[in-house]
Amino acid sequence: MSWIREGELTIIERFCANIIKAGPMPKHVAFIMDGNRRYAQKCHVERQQGHSQGFDKLAQTLRWCLNLGIREVTVYAFSIENFKRSKEEVDGLMDLARQKFSRLLEEQENLKKHGVCIRVLGDLPLLPVDIQELIAQAVLATRNYNKCFLNVCFAYTSRHEISNAVREMAWGVEQGLLEPSDVSESLLDKCLYTNNSPDPDLLIRTSGEVRLSDFLLWQTSHSCLVFQSVLWPEYSFWNLCEAILQFQMNHSALQKARDSYLEERRRQQLERDQAYVSKKLQQEGSSCPGDPRRRRTLLQKCTALREERIQGFLQALEHKRADFFERLCPVSA
Repeated sequence: MSWIREGELTIIERFCANIIKAGPMPKHVAFIMDGNRRYAQKCHVERQQGHSQGFDKLAQTLRWCLNLGIREVTVYAFSIENFKRSKEEVDGLMDLARQKFSRLLEEQENLKKHGVCIRVLGDLPLLPVDIQELIAQAVLATRNYNKCFLNVCFAYTSRHEISNAVREMAWGVEQGLLEPSDVSESLLDKCLYTNNSPDPDLLIRTSGEVRLSDFLLWQTSHSCLVFQSVLWPEYSFWNLCEAILQFQMNHSALQKARDSYLEERRRQQLERDQAYVSKKLQQEGSSCPGDPRRRRTLLQKCTALREERIQGFLQALEHKRADFFERLCPVSA
């Protein structure tokens, strides 16, 4: 099964899609693809068959998203917690990953046609080396495409991602790239695996479970969360439309909350910068600590130096992450 199915919507689907697209549309949708094992049990087939059917549904859903103008999709493919499942099931999932990433490498013309950039997010060294190498080839082969983006969270949990982001900032301080005062929520955002993506507008979980299961906890604080009872392999175009309608009904409130949060974050950063300037003036023993021109000059300098340090750190971090893939796949790099 291809990663992206070819084909168009039916006439009735196109009609409904055009109506839905008249309202605000999510630009980035995240999926917790839950229910593969229950689907297998329901259909009296092996668990592995349920997982395979789940991948086929992902390919179909990506096509629906493209037809609806949704240009970024993030999926929860394999949690670090899944390593605790039976060896038979974990081995089966790893075999499925080998098959699907190998198939992806055979579909480069199709990915190029649609401009699909594949990103795989997670603690990839936890995976078998051969799967790491397949992932590296897929990531490097598509990294320059920018029409649409598929983020596959593999060997991932949100708490692990946040912990890793904190370690990256600590590394930046240790290397002398950052000052401790540079550490902030905004910087942590940029150290997450998802640093190249906007936060999801809409998160959908199937199978009736009403929890996030350690998925994108940081990124979905202002996202529309939709929980649907359908099992993932049985997901339909109409289920997706229902979720988008829920997003549209809540769009105004969500946008207002997001804007308010960003404004508060900017205000807090300004307060930190002003406190730094006041401390600096005291250290200098300035005879006129209240001089507005001097304070403004120092504030501008403080902001410029901080941004310069942060940009240098982020470039070093990006190089470190790119180097991980290139070491696994030196020929393609």
